Amino acid sequence: MKLTRAALAVAAGALAPALLLSTPSFAAAPAAVPAAAAAVVGSDTENALAIVKLLADPASGKAVIREANKALSGTPEDRVAFLTTGLAKAQDEDNKVTILRLLADPATGKGVRREANKALDGTAADRVAFLATGLAKAQDEDNKVTILKVLFANPSTGKAVKREANKALDGTAADRTAFLKTGLRLARAQDDRVDVVRILARPGISDALRAAAEKALNGTPEELRHFLTVGQYQV
Repeated sequence: MKLTRAALAVAAGALAPALLLSTPSFAAAPAAVPAAAAAVVGSDTENALAIVKLLADPASGKAVIREANKALSGTPEDRVAFLTTGLAKAQDEDNKVTILRLLADPATGKGVRREANKALDGTAADRVAFLATGLAKAQDEDNKVTILKVLFANPSTGKAVKREANKALDGTAADRTAFLKTGLRLARAQDDRVDVVRILARPGISDALRAAAEKALNGTPEELRHFLTVGQYQV
């Protein structure tokens, strides 16, 4: 099927609102606008091109791909039906699967679980809103709880960890994510180095313990932690 440049332009414009609803994570999606109302139907050539673009989009989920293929191999009426109502239904099916996977992940926190269950019990628009913005807000809530546990659950938490944890709590959601992803590990390594240096400063430590401590100081954060929790006692 040969398509003109004008047909490509019209089809791309027709497809844009539908693609907003086909992104299963943090892309901005107009949750108040039902997908059926957002879909625009043109000529059969334009509709077929819109469906081909959906199939080529890596963000399209399994249900959207399945129903898009059915429509593409069907009649012109099938393609109209898919773009006006079928796409929204298939996207909601994919959104439900995405949310169920979050709930099945043992690492998912309480805030995310609470909002995910609300979205599952709600409408298709609720699920779009959760994946577009609600998930990020709930995840940040869980990150704050995790950082507070770092600060107060362990009385042996070191100065560097406390300093960086407080910075993260006073910062943005991105700061809290960065702290939990990399900052905590690096701050803990700072505190561990201080503890190893204190061991080296003890009077009369054995040559074996000194050698193990110096090796740990030159190693990775994980090697430092292993020395303090296990290695020094083995020596």
